[in-house]
Amino acid sequence: MRERLRKRIDDRLGDPIFWNDVLQLAKTVLAAVAAWVIAKSVLDLPQPFLAPWAALLVVHATVYRTFSKGTQQVAATVVAVLLATAVGESFGLSTWAVALLLVLALLLGAVPWLGAEATTIATTGLVVLTTGFESDTLLISRLIDTAIGVAVGLLVNVIVWPPLRRRTAAEAMDRIDDGIGELLVDIAGGLGDGCQDEDVTGWIDRTRDLDGDLDNAWALVRQAQESARMNPRRSAREMKNPEQWHELLRRMEQAVAETRSLARTLGGQQAHRETWGEAFADPWISMLGDAGRAAGEADPAALTDVRRRLEAFTEELRATERSPEWPIYGALIINLRNIVDAMGKVAEANPIRGNRLPLQVPQIRGSAAPG
Repeated sequence: MRERLRKRIDDRLGDPIFWNDVLQLAKTVLAAVAAWVIAKSVLDLPQPFLAPWAALLVVHATVYRTFSKGTQQVAATVVAVLLATAVGESFGLSTWAVALLLVLALLLGAVPWLGAEATTIATTGLVVLTTGFESDTLLISRLIDTAIGVAVGLLVNVIVWPPLRRRTAAEAMDRIDDGIGELLVDIAGGLGDGCQDEDVTGWIDRTRDLDGDLDNAWALVRQAQESARMNPRRSAREMKNPEQWHELLRRMEQAVAETRSLARTLGGQQAHRETWGEAFADPWISMLGDAGRAAGEADPAALTDVRRRLEAFTEELRATERSPEWPIYGALIINLRNIVDAMGKVAEANPIRGNRLPLQVPQIRGSAAPG
């Protein structure tokens, strides 16, 4: 139990996606606290709460989004301050004033230029209305608070290790090829043990899970591409046009589709070994398992070897096999060949992946598991 917990912690500590999220959280907190300190302690503004609020709004996952989305949210905040002041001075603080403010805020939030920031306008306006609106000085102070928060949020996100989502996307892609490899190995093992219909259904369901992982990886690659825009880091250049990444994702999509097709073909057969015969079953299942292990380990040489063995096996069958199961053999061979070809290119590009961080829980002396 202790070793399992330790492994989970070590995996999390070495996970670049986890540390990327931690860094973003720390930067968001830093921006908000710095904005609060400047507004309250340095400039001594009377109600400095809008400074950290604005800072929170503009610290986004990418520098580009910090400017594009942040601009909309800042505009929404300024509109909310002005709207709350106008409603408060006209109607005072009453139930009708609150209702009018919320209606106007939600309507203004639907304006395309504001980027559907209805909630930002409504919540900010409500806070401003209920905390006071009596003087022009207070209005100016709140606009200054907002400006401080915006400036601090932008500076922190741009200067303090500007986010580049390359490693996050690479880790997501690496998990997919590991998943494909594990599934192929499990299918080979299941066929060797004699699979049941529920095994085939489970394999097909796992290909659908991999489809979901691929959708997530596409989104992360697009986010990585966006993170390279307006990013001063030198390594951002590679991600501005990540065609290689797109090609790898397409190949993994093909591998998943071929694996699902393979599983469906298996689902149409009963008593696989008995139906196929050992002459086909043993070599093909062996190559399927080897292909899965090679894909999971990103070993292009091993995948090339499987491809060579598969070609030789196909030629041998063509010359000697006269089984009525030949259409099934052909379908399974084509599926495996396409999987090997697709994953071979992925394995060759393995340096694109993000390296795990060398962080682990310190080993307590004397606590190592006995050999």
